[in-house]
Amino acid sequence: MKDRIYKGTLMTILLIMLAGCSLPGLASTSSDTIKIGSAVTSETEILAEMLAIMIERETDAQTDIVSHLGSSIVQHQGMLRGDLDITSTRYTGTDLSGALGMDPITDPEEALEIVEREFQDQFNQTWGPTYGFDNTYTVAVTQEFADEHGIDTVSDLEPYSDDLTFGVDNSWINRKGDGYDGFQKMYFAFGKVYPMDIGLVYEAAATGSMDVVLAYSSDGRIKEFDLKVLEDDRNFFPPYDASPVVTNEILEEYPEIQDIMDRLHNQISTEQMQELNYNADVKLMNPRSVAQEFLEEHNYFEDAEMGDE
Repeated sequence: MKDRIYKGTLMTILLIMLAGCSLPGLASTSSDTIKIGSAVTSETEILAEMLAIMIERETDAQTDIVSHLGSSIVQHQGMLRGDLDITSTRYTGTDLSGALGMDPITDPEEALEIVEREFQDQFNQTWGPTYGFDNTYTVAVTQEFADEHGIDTVSDLEPYSDDLTFGVDNSWINRKGDGYDGFQKMYFAFGKVYPMDIGLVYEAAATGSMDVVLAYSSDGRIKEFDLKVLEDDRNFFPPYDASPVVTNEILEEYPEIQDIMDRLHNQISTEQMQELNYNADVKLMNPRSVAQEFLEEHNYFEDAEMGDE
């Protein structure tokens, strides 16, 4: 999944390491090729393919997708160095604390306003309109458990919390701010908490090994294992709304890219992104095929209103 908060020494080390090196495989890229970066997740690869398909369809440029980049910091440095022109999927919460080094902000609109402004001012980059989904931490239970106990929100779990097991991401348990300590202050504590690899939590819930799990809201395994995402009714988790980021230089050369981003604005819900991720991660469809099929089903969003809210 996408990386989360990178601060202090870790960020310093990464920046030093990246300062003297370019991303691999780009030396022979021609000037009329737009370089699109994606991370290691199917989500970012699918969206990179969507952008590539639409750019090649509507401009005279070619595209080159640089995939499997390990973190948003790696992608950010690639943009600053000119190794990338676009990163397909950046998240407000991640870059607030990563690229901008700021504290988490729980208000989605405020978070979006800040990254839009600061990326323009500090990096000469345009933070594009959100695709319409976020990929935040979320609390999930099986649909069966939710139906049996009438569970819709995180707060609804509180009467049962002492008897519930909670499976969580290894890195989240000791996270400051939006980790388990903060969660307990905002909500409540669970009877037992089990740190584990994030990839194992979904099946752990489905098999009954865990009663409740910490998941990612757009993960396709939520659909695979019939889990229910609970409403964060006290707004504990910071927003991780997803957008493309593009250099102003490439926007000036290819203004059609702004039109493409505008047409994708608010066109992919969290549920739809779950479905797309499910197709790639569970059904093992190629991300290019997933993207092409989605665009064709929606007529490349040619009828979308520009800047539709």
